[in-house]
Amino acid sequence: MPPLRVLLIDDHALFRSGLALVLDGSLPGLQVLEAASIEDGFKAAPEPPALVLLDIQLEGLSGLEGLTLIKSRWPGVPVVMLSANHGPETVRLALGRGAAAFVSKAETADRIVAVVRQALYGVGEAIEPQPDETATPEDARLTPRQCEVLDLLCQGLSNKVIARRLELSEFTVRGHVQSVLRHLHVSSRSEAAFAARQRGLVG
Repeated sequence: MPPLRVLLIDDHALFRSGLALVLDGSLPGLQVLEAASIEDGFKAAPEPPALVLLDIQLEGLSGLEGLTLIKSRWPGVPVVMLSANHGPETVRLALGRGAAAFVSKAETADRIVAVVRQALYGVGEAIEPQPDETATPEDARLTPRQCEVLDLLCQGLSNKVIARRLELSEFTVRGHVQSVLRHLHVSSRSEAAFAARQRGLVG
């Protein structure tokens, strides 16, 4: 069975090499492709990888700007954002542009590995960014993609069917569903559908 290829894009060589060693040692059967920029990343992975680990603060084209290019080129590939800056605005920007997850570089190696494992295999505990306690209702609007997911969720479709309909990975859809549940302050899909209809978010 061919190894799962993870593309790690980070312009700090020491951090990149260290994380690659951690992933190699923690997740057997993984092949980590390293790159210092978005352009180098596309060269290192001519075929779509199973996952992209992307630093936000790259020299030249930033990770946030490059995220749009990556999602355009590989729409079904989950992208996990890495950053030393894990403020709520940075997290919102990353997830709003299509990142599947966000993890701070200040996290322990075990927690970063847990995020990667969840993204690749859908097992283990996903690490969700904490909501901003100071956010206002105006700040907490659903993204267009989350609205699409909510509409299909309200039609009773499963994550697998939603993923196929929107040409996304199931992991990405799960992330959007969790964000929708948090936004609506509910704990289940049926509660989300009821709350969305009460608020007029869906027809």
